[in-house]
Amino acid sequence: MTELPSWETLTGWAAAGQAQVERAAGGLDPARLAGPSRLPGWTRGHVLSHLARNADALVNLLTWARTGVEARMYASPTDRADGIEAGAGRALPEQLADLTAAGQRFAAAAAAVPPERRTFTVLSGQGRQIPASEVPWLRAREVWLHLADLDAGPGIDDIPAGIAWALAADVAGWMSSRTEAAAELVADGHDPIRLGRGEQAGGVIAGSPQRIAGWLTGRSAGNGLSGDLPDLPRWL
Repeated sequence: MTELPSWETLTGWAAAGQAQVERAAGGLDPARLAGPSRLPGWTRGHVLSHLARNADALVNLLTWARTGVEARMYASPTDRADGIEAGAGRALPEQLADLTAAGQRFAAAAAAVPPERRTFTVLSGQGRQIPASEVPWLRAREVWLHLADLDAGPGIDDIPAGIAWALAADVAGWMSSRTEAAAELVADGHDPIRLGRGEQAGGVIAGSPQRIAGWLTGRSAGNGLSGDLPDLPRWL
């Protein structure tokens, strides 16, 4: 993971994304909740259920960092999927209440972690060792991407540019050890991002931060980008 902004910036990004998701979900016709989201195999109810359970899972990591007592994101390999499925079919008022309460629990848990505990090492859902300072980024990433996935109005272009570019850097870093592709990703007003291994030559791919992030995360086919787009591995 490239260097992230401050804890305060990241928690602000997470809070802003949470508010946007709540607003978009609150404007849904209840009959659309069971309809398909932009994620294959998931309804809008699945997306909202996932966002609530993800908040609680990340509270576990924040609590682990604060107390030093191990608390994994999920209790078992099936816990994540089971929790999402269990909540996906609920009525909209119940979904909204759960999403809001979970977001509040996350915000409170983040506020409770003192600065000296933010370097404490915890384990991500994929078993990767990360400092607790990365946990607010994991939440910000989830709420903004799934805001677009919800298909309730906002799309990938509605992600703020700074968040989209941080997302692009994150995903490009993950992909660089998993692909033979090589390119320089360029967006006006932002430092270039290297996609690929070492000094391998590659072309330039240019566009808005949102469109580059959308392409890297599989949310778009590369519309609005210039340059030769290589095939990419599926991200997470």
